[in-house]
Amino acid sequence: MAGHSKWANIKHRKAAQDAKKGKVFTKVAKEITVAAKLGGGDPEMNPRLRMALDKAKAVNLPKDNVDRAIKKGTGEGNEANFEDVMYEGYGPEGVAILVQALTDNKNRTVSEVRSTMAKKNGNMGEAGCVSWIFEKKGVISIPLNNVGEDQIMSLAIDAGAEDVETGDDSYEIICDPADYEEVKKTIESESISYEYAEVTMRPKTTIEVKGNNAKKVINLIEALEDLDDVQEVYANFDIDDSELEDE
Repeated sequence: MAGHSKWANIKHRKAAQDAKKGKVFTKVAKEITVAAKLGGGDPEMNPRLRMALDKAKAVNLPKDNVDRAIKKGTGEGNEANFEDVMYEGYGPEGVAILVQALTDNKNRTVSEVRSTMAKKNGNMGEAGCVSWIFEKKGVISIPLNNVGEDQIMSLAIDAGAEDVETGDDSYEIICDPADYEEVKKTIESESISYEYAEVTMRPKTTIEVKGNNAKKVINLIEALEDLDDVQEVYANFDIDDSELEDE
């Protein structure tokens, strides 16, 4: 399996088990607030909010926190002034990196991202320098032992998925973002449990990274993810499972 897919699995497991729950909760709550501000507090009418609530469920964000975040976004609490920003750059071996952030102070955020890049063997690039390498896709990851290959292939394609990729320990259903909700509902209607479901940025091409440079790439991504304003980090590395087994 490509390293970026393996890393996605590790990242979601870490998020669900992270000892630093406060930081994870804060980031998810911020996304809920912004989603509610942009599209309203009704998840049935707001796809971004539905996805944010899925993230909240995955990390067991308490209902009170969810409710407060929605109210903050809809103006019932303190008004939220966060905005989406995307930064682009490179890691070791020329790995392409996209950093998605929600911030109320762009000067602070860009400074933190640039500094972290420089300290961790990466460098910032100009807008558009690597974004063309990625495409937005819906992804649903299902452990292999949860469903048979023929069944998941048939269900996914019938629901509008573009492809089903079989990895070492999971299936990855790939779909257009417009079809994500329908594909996800189809899987759920069959009571098939999945490890994670999200709309993400998937790389069209990957770069194989080994040894010390593999560790540098992982260290860079983890450092960027640890920044308070950063919501997601996407990269196009391909790292062998053995390089990740200690992560």
